[in-house]
Amino acid sequence: MPTAQELVQSCTSIFTLPEIYFRVREVVEDSNSTMGDLAEVLKLDPAISARLLRIVNSPIYGFPKQIDTISRAVSLLGTQATIDLVTATTIGKTFAGVPIQLMDVAKFWHRSVLCALLAGKLAKSCGIKDSERFFVEGLLRDLGHYVLYQYAPERAQSALIEAGYLGSSLAEVEQSNIGCDFAEVGAELIHSWGMPVQIEQAIRHQLRPNEAGDYVQHASIVHLAGEVVDFEERDPKWRPAELPCSPQALEATGFVLANLP
Repeated sequence: MPTAQELVQSCTSIFTLPEIYFRVREVVEDSNSTMGDLAEVLKLDPAISARLLRIVNSPIYGFPKQIDTISRAVSLLGTQATIDLVTATTIGKTFAGVPIQLMDVAKFWHRSVLCALLAGKLAKSCGIKDSERFFVEGLLRDLGHYVLYQYAPERAQSALIEAGYLGSSLAEVEQSNIGCDFAEVGAELIHSWGMPVQIEQAIRHQLRPNEAGDYVQHASIVHLAGEVVDFEERDPKWRPAELPCSPQALEATGFVLANLP
């Protein structure tokens, strides 16, 4: 059976991010670049520019005047929020054109967005600085499943059914049936894209946050958000005390389960 790295290598031609993502990261990581430089790069992609303007003019921000330039939008949103928007948009475009067998794609993205929103809220409630950066980590939490269903749809679906029937860990069943699990595969794909190490480590160690080293807080937030989304799907009437989360994740974040909505 293939390793996660081998599986991702077999799919890299399918799951390739567009050039705009790497252009944006290049500008952001250049200490000499400015907000104006970032805006100029974004203008090269009409779809991202349009979405950026829609978001900044939405009721979420409530600015009194219409924002009609990319430069102004970037200035108001800030670097991190702009990067998150670009990441979410480019990943959505990358995966939108990939046919997937036996997967409910709409449900997949619905769960992913819920996890992203919850990750940000959990980080904020824990008093973690720059909590909005956890949005992308939550969004990518389940990304490995997209690859697994592309590579081995029957085995991926069989693992899901078997885990549900036996009440077992999905990752453990995937390891047995496929040779790797969604967390490993997602992390390898993110690594292949050259994304920031904290995102890769958060996804890789989400099932065992205590193994994440310096990134334990990132892995713990993704772990907690993922458990809530999964448990909510299985039992809408669940109670916080029933959540099967890692004690290490609670310790690393200082989160109290009773504070869940």
